[in-house]
Amino acid sequence: MLKDNSLKDKIIIVTGGGTGLGKAMSKVFLQLGAKVCITSRKLEVLKATAEELNKETGGEIFYTQCDIRNYEEVESMMSKVIERFGSFNVLVNNAAGNFISPTERLSHRAFDVVVDIVLKGSYNCTLAAGKYWIDNKIKGTVLSILTTYAFTGSAFVVPSACGKAGAFAMTQSLAVEWGKYGIRLNAIAPGAFESEGAWSRLLPGELMQQYNPAKFNSLGRFGEHSELTNLACYLVSDFSSFITGEMIVIDGGQWLKGAGQFSMLGDIPNEKWDEVSALSKKGKSS
Repeated sequence: MLKDNSLKDKIIIVTGGGTGLGKAMSKVFLQLGAKVCITSRKLEVLKATAEELNKETGGEIFYTQCDIRNYEEVESMMSKVIERFGSFNVLVNNAAGNFISPTERLSHRAFDVVVDIVLKGSYNCTLAAGKYWIDNKIKGTVLSILTTYAFTGSAFVVPSACGKAGAFAMTQSLAVEWGKYGIRLNAIAPGAFESEGAWSRLLPGELMQQYNPAKFNSLGRFGEHSELTNLACYLVSDFSSFITGEMIVIDGGQWLKGAGQFSMLGDIPNEKWDEVSALSKKGKSS
């Protein structure tokens, strides 16, 4: 979507950058001229991804291990990025954890595992980045990958919903508080995007066939990685410099379809509508 070298002045940290959407975003950032650091807990995955993306793009990519739940590790990770690239000016909060379960079946530790990655990890990285940018008068950008249930809520993923909602509130709040420093914070709320292994873990076995997420949005398909990466590139670029505090939904109309009181009528076959219309007219005249 953007011209070559649109991100040539960007040095971007991507948490959870070794796989899935984090890997897809990192690849396009590199193609557009950015320097990128990918980070996660899995060092071997990071190494393999960095080698693959460097070979495919020729871009300058760095990787370092970090558990974002630990603030000291986050500071250490950012220090390594600064040592390697001289600075950084974009943070992508992409790392996440999730599983589907009736909430009453969860232990408090299971709740902690998800919230600690999604919320604590996001605010650890955002706080550390913000402190560095403010101290060094850098106009930075934070982009967080969230979800529509950050504002709608959702049953059976309550820890994730709590964490994502907190990260959304942080995005809106700091967009106001840090705007005077030239720091922008935005978010993306993706719907169903195909990601290697993700859906098979969330919806194992026959559940994937019965509750295939692609069936529940208006467009009837999974999103393509390029559709999300185009949006992410725009939001971290200077072309979006007057956008802050926003969360942009890219879900094929999924949450709107679920919210509409009569959306389920989309299942009525076309030939049935003549009968429905006749019954409606009969009821109106009686």
